[in-house]
Amino acid sequence: MERRDDPTLLQAIQQGDESAFDALFRRYYEPLCHYAASLTDGDLDEAEDLVQQSFVKLWEQRATFEVQWSVKAYLYKMVHNRCLNRIRDAQTREKYKVYNAAQLEQGYENDPGAASELNERILQALDTLPTECRRIFELSRFEELKYREIADQLGISIKTVETQMGKALRLMRTELADYLITLIALLHWMLL
Repeated sequence: MERRDDPTLLQAIQQGDESAFDALFRRYYEPLCHYAASLTDGDLDEAEDLVQQSFVKLWEQRATFEVQWSVKAYLYKMVHNRCLNRIRDAQTREKYKVYNAAQLEQGYENDPGAASELNERILQALDTLPTECRRIFELSRFEELKYREIADQLGISIKTVETQMGKALRLMRTELADYLITLIALLHWMLL
């Protein structure tokens, strides 16, 4: 299977042949990761995620996609687009953070007690989290570590980090639900 040319592998993949997909994956995974790493400032974990997402998309859309030039060019273009989307999304998130910070700061100037009340409510909500869950949440949200970095630092699996973050977010949402509704209404009123 590994020795077949790309068009033959592609044709087999379009018919649902998993071994052909595996052969194509093995052929291009490493070079695509190196390429993606060059577009993600050398972040190999991010690069691997983007390449894996590209292959997942290829498999999911195997029956409907058409390759105009070459399979190799198609895969590189998929990875390239995913990297560009990642950069765009990061820029959008950063703009959103700046905008939210400015809006909250403006709101706190109008109501100085709101900032301390929000901080107090967040600390109370954090206190309800189990110890490991809280530590993982703090590393993710306050120290802005990626799941892989948290797993390495704590000596646990990424799956454990994901599970604990999901649990933490559910608990925090529950604990802060009434306050967040009030805060959103207050911010909406102040912006009118």
